[in-house]
Amino acid sequence: MTSGDRPQWDLSDLYPTPDGPELEQDLTAAEDAAVAFRAMFEGRLAELSGPAFGAAIAEFERIGEIVGRAQSFAQLWYAADIADSERGRFHQGVAERTNRIGADLLFFTLEINRLDEAVLEDKLTAAEAAHYRPWLRDVRVFRDHQLSDELERFIHDKSVSGRSSWVRLFDETMARLRFPMNGESLTAAQVMHKMSDKDGAARKAAALSVGGVLTEQAPLFALITNTLAKDKAIEDTWRHYPRPWSSRNLGNQVEDEVVDALAAAVKACHGQLSHRYYALKAKWFGGDRLDYWDRNAPLPEDCDRTFTWVEARDTVLAAFERFSPDLAMIGKRFFDNPWIDAGVRPGKEPGAFAHPTVPSVHPYLLVNFQGKIRDVMTLAHELGHGIHQVLAGAQGGLMADTPLTLAEMASVFGEMLTFRSLLAEETDPKRRKALLAGKVEDMLNTVVRQVAFYEFERALHQERAHGELTVERINELWMTVQTESLGPALRFDEGYRVFWSYIPHFIHSPFYVYAYAFGDCLVNSLYAVYQGGAPDFAEKYRSMLAAGGTLRHKDLLAPFGLDASDPAFWGKGLDVVTGFIDELEAT
Repeated sequence: MTSGDRPQWDLSDLYPTPDGPELEQDLTAAEDAAVAFRAMFEGRLAELSGPAFGAAIAEFERIGEIVGRAQSFAQLWYAADIADSERGRFHQGVAERTNRIGADLLFFTLEINRLDEAVLEDKLTAAEAAHYRPWLRDVRVFRDHQLSDELERFIHDKSVSGRSSWVRLFDETMARLRFPMNGESLTAAQVMHKMSDKDGAARKAAALSVGGVLTEQAPLFALITNTLAKDKAIEDTWRHYPRPWSSRNLGNQVEDEVVDALAAAVKACHGQLSHRYYALKAKWFGGDRLDYWDRNAPLPEDCDRTFTWVEARDTVLAAFERFSPDLAMIGKRFFDNPWIDAGVRPGKEPGAFAHPTVPSVHPYLLVNFQGKIRDVMTLAHELGHGIHQVLAGAQGGLMADTPLTLAEMASVFGEMLTFRSLLAEETDPKRRKALLAGKVEDMLNTVVRQVAFYEFERALHQERAHGELTVERINELWMTVQTESLGPALRFDEGYRVFWSYIPHFIHSPFYVYAYAFGDCLVNSLYAVYQGGAPDFAEKYRSMLAAGGTLRHKDLLAPFGLDASDPAFWGKGLDVVTGFIDELEAT
């Protein structure tokens, strides 16, 4: 399959070109509007009437829409070829310019957080202000951690030369790495794809290449990791966050104890989940133990089916159609328009994402499609995100964003719909077993592996508080959680000890990873409600997605009779994975 068989996005719905007049005009307009906004409202929020306060928020949202449009274009243009220094320069230039615009707007949320509760409630009696109540709620959850205006401005201004620069260094280094394998020089996406190849020799060669290259780069990645962890610790200390992950939980609108309960439930089930499954897979491969490069390998009897891009598109859309024609119609727009970048190219950002851009445009999807069934599931995952983002966009720029824990819900639900559709259509026992095994592996990667990543981050950040960690010490922390979570049936080599270094979430979004496990377990419970024939489920599901960030998880799940704060909730989700493994053991 050549890259030409797969679509490439067209970013002209944002801007025609990076050097055209449209982008410059918008940035200039945003700069002027931000200066005027500050002159009009700084120091005056307490005295504004309710309608005037609502109008001020609306103007703040309007300026943010212009800035978000420019930032989205720069990020997507850069993601298409991270190795291109000119694109990197352009992305940094837009980031610095929008940072300066943000500096003029920074006072607004700081002053909102200084308003007395009674004063704010009086303003919210006006419909113009009451519309933004959910956004104000989310802004004010951080009020106890807010610093002085001068310090907040300093942190804001320094961000473009601090944390974001280290993230850029990581991204560009990964994009430029090449992995030698059998006479070829592969990108990260290509070599990772080889690790699920039908040919065991190819899997091993890919794994050894990854381990070798990452070992050479480990000192640099350790420096980046240490620096960002220390940077976070300094800011957390100033803001009085009790634990390194507390700010993430607050931003996700989920209580610490709910996340702790999720992690504890997953860890308690290692024996029944990952340990049992990988021991079972080792037997299928003819031994008692499994080399780590065989962890995601196709089963020996698997036909290793590949999908063309058209087949993948039709498979995913058909699954969505059976659930909800309305959602499928939204999903179809991504394929009918150039909103997806699916090819594999040198320099292109590895992995996959759905970028919501701004409500006045539409989301864009990036995948590295290579025809495997996992690529089909990734497409379903990102399309779920995209549909969610389209529906939530009606809430406006300030309230469209969903907490990460709930953002993963729509994507994982899209995967589940696609998997169930493929499973229902498969009549061959061997292919059905392969499908089921693939789904179990995906769920283990989403639940067990992501919680293990979370535990690794917790250990690393806690230990970093006492001094910089060596590469070897980071490797030890990594191997501790990997061996405990994956179980005794997995066999590792020296090269695997540095596999922590390629995972972008640790760099881009510390403590993000548990959101995947949260979403998977939530979807398992949600899908059980759907299978149980709950009335008007699809309509309720659509309404949940359309709520964007206006509702918390308790309110969103209540129509389905679910409560993530119930300790038994996570067990119900994990039981689905256990049931699939039971079925595989019986084959």
